Amino acid sequence: MTNLKEVRDFWNQASCGEIYADGFSLQERYATASQRRYELEPYILEFANFANAKDRDVLEIGVGMGADHENFALANPKSLFGIDLTERAIEHTRCRLKLINCTSHLEVGNAEDLKYPIESFDLVYSWGVLHHSPNTSKAIDEIHRVLRNGGLAKVMIYHKYSLVGFMLWLRYGLLKLRLLRNLNYLYSHYLESPGTKAFSVEEAYELFSDFSTVEVKTILSFGDLLLGEVGQRHKGIMLSLMKTLWPRGLFKILAKRFNLGLYLMIQAKK
Repeated sequence: MTNLKEVRDFWNQASCGEIYADGFSLQERYATASQRRYELEPYILEFANFANAKDRDVLEIGVGMGADHENFALANPKSLFGIDLTERAIEHTRCRLKLINCTSHLEVGNAEDLKYPIESFDLVYSWGVLHHSPNTSKAIDEIHRVLRNGGLAKVMIYHKYSLVGFMLWLRYGLLKLRLLRNLNYLYSHYLESPGTKAFSVEEAYELFSDFSTVEVKTILSFGDLLLGEVGQRHKGIMLSLMKTLWPRGLFKILAKRFNLGLYLMIQAKK
């Protein structure tokens, strides 16, 4: 199993989305990163429903560059907390909030061992983070523990049977004549931080089985469509060619029919 230090070291090199931070000032850099984030992933806005955080106690696990955390802060929650595995992400988010005169209780922390009392929050949000945790199941148990009865968890984790998984198999399975490499191995070794995981819909329901109600929805990501700066770990002629020839229209149809999106968007009520 991948250890926590390997994951931390990977993300301390650059927070997720940092590649889109462009501008002469911090304010410009954060603004461009946020703009690009929501252009590439517009479904975040509906899923997060930031306005619904008003007058609630909110925790975000994995603040990253702080784009979503900023939106939660602007919604005037009763209290706002945020953790991240890396000092780099916490500093980004702290600087971002200072620029808009907002505050949050921010600290470096481990999703598998939350330092909050039982039933502390009305809402726990985590986008694209828990599949990097060495023990995703334990992290979700922690979310359940710190949520109040009736509280809501909004979590995105990776979907195993996706176009991204297919591309990883093509490049690191088929073309390397390693046809028996399974998807768990491919996600763990070739997608983002070491030990990255992906789950089936059925596995997602099992992970959240302690919650009273669970909704799971697959979404086609910009990674599936080879948009933006996706695939930075795999730069080369092949990736450039695939980005040019990728039949995005066809895959949008197939993905909708067969649930081939990389993102599992989960809403679970305690």
